Formats: sequence, structure tokens, C-alpha cells
Amino acid sequence: MKILILGAAGQISKMLTNRLLQETDAELVLYARNANRRIANSDPSRITIINGDFNDSAKLLEVMEGVEIVYLNDMNSPEATQTIVDAAKKSGVAKIIGATILGIYDEVIGEFGKWNARMVGRTGTNRHKESAKIIEDSGIDFTLLRLTWLYNQEDNERYMVSQKGEPFIGAQVARQAVARLIMDIIENLAIYSNKSLGVSEPNTDFPKPSFY
Repeated sequence: MKILILGAAGQISKMLTNRLLQETDAELVLYARNANRRIANSDPSRITIINGDFNDSAKLLEVMEGVEIVYLNDMNSPEATQTIVDAAKKSGVAKIIGATILGIYDEVIGEFGKWNARMVGRTGTNRHKESAKIIEDSGIDFTLLRLTWLYNQEDNERYMVSQKGEPFIGAQVARQAVARLIMDIIENLAIYSNKSLGVSEPNTDFPKPSFY
């Protein structure tokens, strides 16, 4: 299996890379701006590091050759998301897993929903909503992850998911848990096929994250 990680210098991407190296025999392509300065190649026999931009359609086509799964760590730009989807369709990518934000369907309820809307703003939410629709309408099998507010906690892999159309509950989730969820999806690609998942930590129905 060959997996492309777009935005590979991000924290979740680095956690995912380490898990994939430890738990699978997948070949990895790590793609990011200034990637050679920001990413250490811990296993050159399995890892290829590519310096690139999400808007570079030619380079994306090149790196997607033979790729089965794409993990997209940043969906803030609809234009870049469209470029990525176009390249994935041309390359025959089987699956896109995309990390986006909560609130793109106005699904976050209660006091936390009000706090989140103030913090994120309508412009940012709309960009992610447009990117999500591009992937949902792509014809490529996808799983979208609508992530709540993120923090780091070693060995905290607790996550829960909600479906599109359901209220989003949960003010925080550890990046380690998100990496675990992505691994669970990669290990069973049918489990959340063509689903948009709200991702949070159980028992965090707070008015705002505990670290704010």
C-alpha cells in the first residue's frame, strides 16, 4: 500500500507517520512546503519526502502515481482542495481522508457552539465547508473528520464520532486520538466510507475546551 500525506509537517501528520511505520508496511510519501527542513526521514527505504504546494497540480499528479490513500491535513483553501481532488481523480486514488473543522454544517449545539462560532468566525467556517463539499462531490471514496479543539496528551487515544446530521458534542480531543482514528480507518477502509464524522473525546461536553 502506498499512502500520501499532504501537510506532512503537521502534528497529527507526524503522529500518523510514526504509527504507519510501526503498525503497517505501507510506503509513505510525505508532502509539505519546505518539507526537507521540517520533516526528518526516519526510514528512507519506506519514506519519500517531497517539497511542494497544494496548488501545484503537476507535482501532485507526479506524487500521486500509485497512491491508494491520501490523507489531507489542511482543508482551509477550497482552491487547493479542488486541485488535490482533480489530481486524485486523474491518478485513480481510491480513498481520501480529510481533516476539517467542526461547525461546517451548523451542527455544534449549546454554549460550546456559541463559543466555537465566535472563535472560528464565519469566513473560516465557510472555507472549510466549501472544501468539504468538493470532496463529498468528488466521486472518490472519502472520510471527512470534523475535528473539535485539539490538544496533546500522550497515550490518550479516546475518541467518539457523530454522523453528519447529528448534533456535535465534545469540546476537545487529543491529537493522539485523531491519529488513532485515522489508523483505524486505514486498517478498515469500508468502516466510514463516504461519511463526514464529528470527532471529539468522550465526556467533554464543556462550554469551551478545558485548556481555554
